[in-house]
Order: sequence, then structure tokens, then C-alpha cells
Amino acid sequence: MGLFKKNPFGHILFLKKWLIRILAVITHKRYRGFNTLEIEGSEIIRNLPDRNVLFVSNHQTYFADVVAMFHVFNASLSGREDSIKNLGYIWQPKLNMYYVAAAETMKKNLLTKIMAYAGSVSVERTWRSEGKEVKRQVKMSDISNIGKALDDGWVITFPQGTTTPWKPLRKGTSHIIKKYKPIVVPVVIDGFRRSFDKKGLRVKKKGILQSMVIKEPLDIDYENESFDSIIEKLEYAIEQHPSFMKVISKKDLMALEEENKQRKFRV
Repeated sequence: MGLFKKNPFGHILFLKKWLIRILAVITHKRYRGFNTLEIEGSEIIRNLPDRNVLFVSNHQTYFADVVAMFHVFNASLSGREDSIKNLGYIWQPKLNMYYVAAAETMKKNLLTKIMAYAGSVSVERTWRSEGKEVKRQVKMSDISNIGKALDDGWVITFPQGTTTPWKPLRKGTSHIIKKYKPIVVPVVIDGFRRSFDKKGLRVKKKGILQSMVIKEPLDIDYENESFDSIIEKLEYAIEQHPSFMKVISKKDLMALEEENKQRKFRV
């Protein structure tokens, strides 16, 4: 790899590699130390092609979720079996791995700008801006940038666009799937909301069992399946379909909503 070789977004790969290494060293104990991350599906990661893969996941914090995926995916590619033991896997990280994030969030401070350089595909939110509800058109350049990232490698997206559970998925995800026809891999995470603050930067509680389940790629008829059908399939796959609420008691659901409110005030 040339010292100044760049990815399609103009980021120098040598610099990106060192940023990923440093961030991995700083964050490793958050998933194997302070807390325990239980993983399923490493073999699925190893069997994926090098590009045009879209990971679709539920969302619990701004950053801890995607950082955990960078750990797990790189560890899996290095031969770890459902484990992130021995941080040596990060020495040669997968550099063509990206995640979709709100441009507003990624521009806030130096830390978020560093994390953006490590792999963010920043997009403008169409429903919220600076804490206020808005309605605006999807920027075609945002869609094109996600397509550019898929053409180069793997992309992680959180289609609910919020860390609140069971919210509807944004239909833009189904448009991306039909347009670029990626392999779609569902990921279900849990425990991050209890472990970290809303931003996923501060360890809120130690000794939490976190989990990440990587599922088999979805069977999608890119040509004939409707946008709504794809969205419903995604909702079931990442366990965020409204029907999943039926298995949770009203008391537990109210407690979760209250916790979300308190976390919102603390951020």
C-alpha cells in the first residue's frame, strides 16, 4: 500500500489504518474487560465477498455500536471464532469498511471528525436537524456516496435513524438496496444501551453482558420485491418489527421508555 494511497472519498489509507488501530486499542476494554461482548456469526463474516455488502442493524448508541462492529468484523476476518480476544487482529484492519452517520453529528468536534475519517459516510438527516423536526428531500449525493462506499467495500447502516427501539425504519434503506443490489446482512445488538451513555462514549455501567448476533444474508428479489416488503423483511431480521413488542411486558416497556427519557436529559 502506497503511503499516500487514497480511498474513493479522498481519505489517505495509511492514516485511516492508524486511526482505526488507535481507536481499537482505546476502546477494546469496553467490550472485553469492563463489559463482556457475546458474539454469534463470525463464520458468516468470513464467507462474505470483499465489496457490495450492506450490514443493517438496530441502534442503541451513537458510536459504541459501530465501534463494536469494527472490532468484531476485523476479528472474524482474522480467524477469531465469535471472539475479540487478542487485539492483534486490528494490526491489518479492513480499510474498505464504512458506516452511515448523520453529517450533523460527525462535524461536532475533533473526536467525531476523527471517527468520520476512520470510515463515516455522512448523510443529511431528512427528518431532524439541530434537535428540531424537519422535512426535507433526500440528497442524491448522499445516496451516491453510499453507493460509492458499497462499490468499494462494506457499509454498516442503522435504518431506524434513532437509538429509540421499535421506531419505523427509514424507507431510504430499501431504495439503496433496490438500486445497488448489495448482499444484506442483518445484525442484532443488545446491552449497549445499558453499558454506555447515549453517545456511546462514556461507560455508564460495568459488568453488562452485551451481545451481537450476525445473521445469514437476506434473500431479496431486487427487481420485483416492493420497497415496503423489503422494509418489513428488515424489521423482522433486526428484530424491530412492532410484533416483537408483544413479547415484552407493558411494565418493562414503560421502564425502557423512562430510561430513554433520562438518558436524553443527561446527554
